[in-house]
Parts: sequence; structure tokens; C-alpha cells
Amino acid sequence: MGPVAAATPRDTAALGNYDVLIADEGNDRLLIVNPQKKILWKYRFHGTKVGADDAFFTDHGKQVIVNLEHSQFLEKVDIASHKPVWQYGRLGYPGSTGEEMYFPDDAYQMPGGNVIVADIRNCRIIEISPDKRIIRQAGETGNCSNAKGTLRSPNGDTPLSNGDMLVSEIQNNVLTELGPDWKPRWSLKLPIRYPSDPQPTKNGNYVIAGYTNPGKIIIISKHGRVIWRDRTVTGRALNHPSLAEQLPDGNIMATDDLNDRVIVIDRKTGRVLWQYGVTGVGGSRHGYLREPDGFDIIPSGMPGRTR
Repeated sequence: MGPVAAATPRDTAALGNYDVLIADEGNDRLLIVNPQKKILWKYRFHGTKVGADDAFFTDHGKQVIVNLEHSQFLEKVDIASHKPVWQYGRLGYPGSTGEEMYFPDDAYQMPGGNVIVADIRNCRIIEISPDKRIIRQAGETGNCSNAKGTLRSPNGDTPLSNGDMLVSEIQNNVLTELGPDWKPRWSLKLPIRYPSDPQPTKNGNYVIAGYTNPGKIIIISKHGRVIWRDRTVTGRALNHPSLAEQLPDGNIMATDDLNDRVIVIDRKTGRVLWQYGVTGVGGSRHGYLREPDGFDIIPSGMPGRTR
């Protein structure tokens, strides 16, 4: 790691005993790094326009599911073998028929093996079986109006522990919780523009990134009360953060996409405690990222991570 990358905030305690999966979109790769910023695993995509937009661990940390938004493609990768084990979509071809998607975002594997994904420009969320059949859908394909039963460019579909789903919509800045029947339980107009990838907090609230410049991160209740908002006091302002999540210790981890970094923010002081990537300097060397767009965490020492 070069001296500039090494000099970035590196409070390893801020991460706890967790490793970090990073979707390094601009470099067409995935990385797993530990709190000391050692690269434990890497995977590079081939034949894609742009790399993974988001990535999440599945199968007890042995595999990773990713959405390649700009390549209209989903892929599940086995960590130990470095090989894809499941794919969906027509690589490089946007559309709305067959396996086609139009800017898929936030692919999650559900406990039964099905995959859900927000299909942004088709204005729908779909659930896909392992044999690649669409078995359920929220929203109407291609109908991005504000009519009842439609979704306006959904870009988040976070599954919750109670079986519900958190949905964020770009065009109308709305957060909605869908029940197991995929019908709305409640909706909330958000005080930020371009909400992205909502995540639950341990206290029953929601942390949401605003994909703007300057970027915003808030924690909000379902009744619309803002519990916390970022007030970064070190370094430059956030630039298009696309995912924020509360860590087990209460601090906030986020991708700061166009600042080329993944950071941990102290909720009390606003200081950046830990960072991977050099602020505003895209690169592929050890310690550098290029427009990272997603992350996930996993307890250190889980199986399957070999270079």
C-alpha cells in the first residue's frame, strides 16, 4: 500500500471484527479487505461494460451475489473457486422481455434461493427462481407513472427480518415498506433527493443515502422524524454516496462513490474513522478504489476467502 493510501483514516476498531466486501465498480472488480486494509480476496469481471454496482454475501459467506447495473446482468460468484455459479440477464442488452432487465440494482438472495432485484428503468421489482423464472413482481413493467400499483424507478429492495421489503424510489423520493404480499404497509416522502439503498437500523429506524453532490445520509423513522444526519467534519463533503448502513457498534459505513472511497463515520462527531480508498483519487493499486458503489460486512474468519 502506498504512503497516501496508508495515511487515510485507519482506526481498525471502528469496523469491529468485520471484513468488508467492496463492489469496486469503476475497476470492474470485487474486493474483500480486513480492518487493517489487507486484501483477502479479489474477483475481476470480464466482458462487462462496468463492474458490480452492489454485492452481498450469500450462503453463509461462501458466495457473493452482485448486480452489474450498466451491463444489465446479475451474477453469483463462489468465493473459493473464483467462478460464477449462477447468472441472469442478457449481458449488455437492456430490455423488458425474457431475462432482460434495464439497470438492475440491489440483487439479494432470499432464504429459499430466489433472487430479488430492483429493475430501475422498467419500474418494477422482480423475484427470480434459481431456474430463472420471474415468479413475482411489484410495479408494472414500463409504467413509471405515479398511479396506484406502480413504482417510479425503484433502486432499493432491502429484505427485512420480518419478511417485509424496504423500497426506495428515485423519481418521487419515497420510501415504502412492502409486506410479504408485496403490498404497501406505509410510505414516506423523504427530505432528500435521489434516495438510495435504504437499510434498517437496530432501533427500528432507517438509514438512507442521498445520491447527490453534496451527498446526504440520514437516519429517519417511519413517521418521518430525522434521527440523525451526517455532518462530516473531516475532509471534503460526500459526493454521491449510494449506500449507507449502521454497523453493530452504531457508527455509519458508506460508499462515497465519486470520492473513490468507502468510509466509517462516527455518529457522534461526524469524523471519518476508517477509510479504504484515497479521497478523490481513483486508482486500482492496493489501497485505491474507483467509484465504489456497494459493500457488505461479515465477521472476520468466515470460510471461503482465499486469494
